[in-house]
Amino acid sequence: MEEREQVATTGTGELCFRLMQLEDIETIVELEHLAFTMPWTAEAFRNELTQNHFARYMVMELHDQIIGYGGMWTIIDEAHITNIAVRPEYRGRKLGARLLSELMKTASYMGMRKMTLEVRVSNTVAQGLYRKFGFSPAGVRPRYYSDNNEDAMIMWADIPEEWEALSADGTGAKEVGDSNE
Repeated sequence: MEEREQVATTGTGELCFRLMQLEDIETIVELEHLAFTMPWTAEAFRNELTQNHFARYMVMELHDQIIGYGGMWTIIDEAHITNIAVRPEYRGRKLGARLLSELMKTASYMGMRKMTLEVRVSNTVAQGLYRKFGFSPAGVRPRYYSDNNEDAMIMWADIPEEWEALSADGTGAKEVGDSNE
C-alpha cells in the first residue's frame, strides 16, 4: 500500500486512504473509544505499527481529518481484519463500505486470496455489510468478547484477484461473481 493509496471524491469532499503512522495513534485511540466497548490502547497500536510485520493499518481521511481506520494481518495468502471503525458522525454514508473495500483491494494487491474477521453475533448491521462483500458465516467463537461474554461470528470471504468492489456510483459492493452492469 502506498502512502496515499486512493483519493476519491465524495458528496462531501475528498476522501483519502493512506497508511497509518505513529503520529495518528492519539486520534485512532480516540476513535477506538467512540466505536468499541473494549478499545485498544495506544501501546497496542504502537506495537502493531512497529513490531508486527504481518500488520497493515490504514486511515480514511476527509478534509485531512481522520474519520475512520481499518487494520488487518496478512499471513501467507490470508488476511484477518483486526479492526474497522468510522467516527459516529460519519456513519450511514457508506464510508464503512469504502473502507472495507479499500482493505480488500489492498489485500488482493498483496496476493491475499481469503479474508476473515470476527463480529459480535448481535451486530447485524456490520454482518450485513460484510455479506455484501462476499463474507459468509463459518463458525462461532463462544464468549469471545470479555466485556459481556458475547459470542463472535467468524466470517470468511474469497478475495477476487482483480478487485472491483464498489459499484460505479460508489453505493455498495458488487456481489462476488456479478457481471458488470
